[in-house]
Amino acid sequence: MGSAAAQNPRVGTLRRIRLALSALGLVLLAGTVGYVILGFSWLDALYQTVTTVTTVGFREVHPLSAAGKLFTIALILLGVGTALYTLGVLLEALIEGHLHHHLERRRMDREIGRMTSHVIICGWGRVGRACAQYLVATEQPFVVVDRDPGRLEGLPYPMVVGDVTDDDVLRAGGIVRARALIAALNTDADNVYVTLSSRALRPDLVIIARARTETSKSKLLRAGANRAVNPQLIGGRRMAAFALQPHVAEFLDVVMHDESLEFRMEEVAIARGSSVCGQTLREAELAERTGVLLLALRPSAVAPFAANPSPDSCLDENSILIAVGTPSQLTALHYVCGSRSSPAS
Repeated sequence: MGSAAAQNPRVGTLRRIRLALSALGLVLLAGTVGYVILGFSWLDALYQTVTTVTTVGFREVHPLSAAGKLFTIALILLGVGTALYTLGVLLEALIEGHLHHHLERRRMDREIGRMTSHVIICGWGRVGRACAQYLVATEQPFVVVDRDPGRLEGLPYPMVVGDVTDDDVLRAGGIVRARALIAALNTDADNVYVTLSSRALRPDLVIIARARTETSKSKLLRAGANRAVNPQLIGGRRMAAFALQPHVAEFLDVVMHDESLEFRMEEVAIARGSSVCGQTLREAELAERTGVLLLALRPSAVAPFAANPSPDSCLDENSILIAVGTPSQLTALHYVCGSRSSPAS
């Protein structure tokens, strides 16, 4: 197995830049100290060293003794070679774009460091791309993590290149501040490993894992995933639904994914301290106050849904409402239920 520099040319180039600059700094320091020993002031010594190393050819600041001439010869032989090597490494980095990539990587790291309540997409394949398209449409922040730099080349989204099964890579993606993680890797084994690692780092994180087979869904759930999704199964069911009930299927597809539509479907949680907490639907008058259409009520995250809920249904803390409405109506519902601190402007 090759070295890290051999496996990643950018790492090797940055290493050579640091080495070259360090060598040039040592030469300048040694030259300055040497001329000070020969009787120069610190400023004159630094000036004499720089003009000697860069071969500018100005006259000596002070007349040189035999020892001074021998020292200058050694400084020229050592310093000029070091300066040329440093210049060559810097030019190589600029020409090949490694320096630009390093600066861009640092900028992206700072951007990810400022993100909160974002989604981490692990794996930039077909499933990962589909997830990103939906998050872009809903204006939700996310970070993409993939081990293949070729897949992420030119990607306009915040990203981390690395093995997502490594805890340090998950931390670089901001897992401590994320709201959810999507494990969309190619194999079930990798998705199980990522789920285990993510759950250990963030016990409260929402984890959605891709399952390639039905038998792996139970393993992913035991590993800590909140949901295990089989894209092939869901895709097959949607195709069958379009064949049998095309208008119903299209309506659900549009209301969930088409942001150009004036109404959409959302889930709204009843927050602790909400004014409607402990009231019935009749008492809360949510539909009258906000204009939304309430489709279902889920008393808790593990309870079954109650479709077309009765007006006598009680709204408790952490109850989930499924509603359809315009963005302004849904925003008002979020505000009434306490899931947002204030209405959107």
